[in-house]
Amino acid sequence: MIIKKLDQYTPEIANPVRELLIQLSRSGKDRGEIPKTLFDNLISSPYHDMLVAYDDNHKIIGIATLSIIMGPIVRKVAYLEDFVTDASLRGKGIGSALWDEMLVWAKEKGCSELCFTSGQGREAAQAFYLKRGAKIYDTNFFRYEL
Repeated sequence: MIIKKLDQYTPEIANPVRELLIQLSRSGKDRGEIPKTLFDNLISSPYHDMLVAYDDNHKIIGIATLSIIMGPIVRKVAYLEDFVTDASLRGKGIGSALWDEMLVWAKEKGCSELCFTSGQGREAAQAFYLKRGAKIYDTNFFRYEL
């Protein structure tokens, strides 16, 4: 397995990433093709990156999308947007390897924390995070559709 920061869009990237995101979605809902512009924005931004795990045959088997959030109160923190490994390969260390790479990424960016959410019903994911020293922060998550 190798983990690399996505640095170039190719059409062969979009569908495997989409398939992983369907596995991550609580409903398994497919929102359709991921626009190339989204990948281009991730690649060109100094504040966002996608880490991609590949198997020995160069098949995408996991991803983590990270962003930097800055503000006078939060300082500079890394925020984990998407984190998923292929369901058929879980328990083989892919998530752990991605987690370690996320921490390296955040430290290299000068972040003081890695923040993320994990919804109810995601007990396996929450156990994964707790095992790695993450702490649950008591808050409510809100969303306002624009």
